Amino acid sequence: MATFERHVDVDWQGPVSEGKGEAKAGTGAFSLPVSFPARIGDAGGKTSPEELMAAAHAACYAMALNGTLGRNKASADRTVVRATITADKTDAGIKIQSSKLQVTAYGLKGVDAAGFSALAKEAEGRCPVSNAYRGSMQITVDAKVA
Repeated sequence: MATFERHVDVDWQGPVSEGKGEAKAGTGAFSLPVSFPARIGDAGGKTSPEELMAAAHAACYAMALNGTLGRNKASADRTVVRATITADKTDAGIKIQSSKLQVTAYGLKGVDAAGFSALAKEAEGRCPVSNAYRGSMQITVDAKVA
């Protein structure tokens, strides 16, 4: 069994509401500015934990989907996945509610639209990020063929 790790370091300066930070991937793949105002209001070119969660979910699901298609002798020239994380901010804090996966397949081969929808839902169960998120938030999949 192969075990692997990835990490991100955040260098934060200042108090939560006025402060800011930089999220840097250990691989060097990205360096992104983060701030609390970007989290709950106008992003202003900065990212948030919820946006990073959406990125992780979309990337993982795209891999799981295309793997599932291949195992079922199907393929797509291209798939486009959008993950939308929804959260509520209350006096008690921020509660992440859901992740909505929207996927469109272009150049689908080996399966019809109904079959693609079924495989898209199956793939959600194979996505490790979905499996990590499932216990604490609702996950939905909306699949279509262009």
